[in-house]
Amino acid sequence: MEVIKKATEFESRKHVFRTTNERIIASREVKQMILDINEIYKTNRDQQLMDLMKRLTVIKRKIEKRLKGKPLAA
Repeated sequence: MEVIKKATEFESRKHVFRTTNERIIASREVKQMILDINEIYKTNRDQQLMDLMKRLTVIKRKIEKRLKGKPLAA
């Protein structure tokens, strides 16, 4: 259950990643948390865990969108 506490703490943190390195580290951290929570979810099918994974996925997508940057105009 340490993973769940870590995930809720990450979720409540302020998400200001100033450098690319901070964004990469945050993205990897969130990805690992989602995978760990998914392993727990497979055993007990708790809907709260699924909701937590969905919220973390939204945060992860925002971070990755920022990492990719704006597409170049053709």
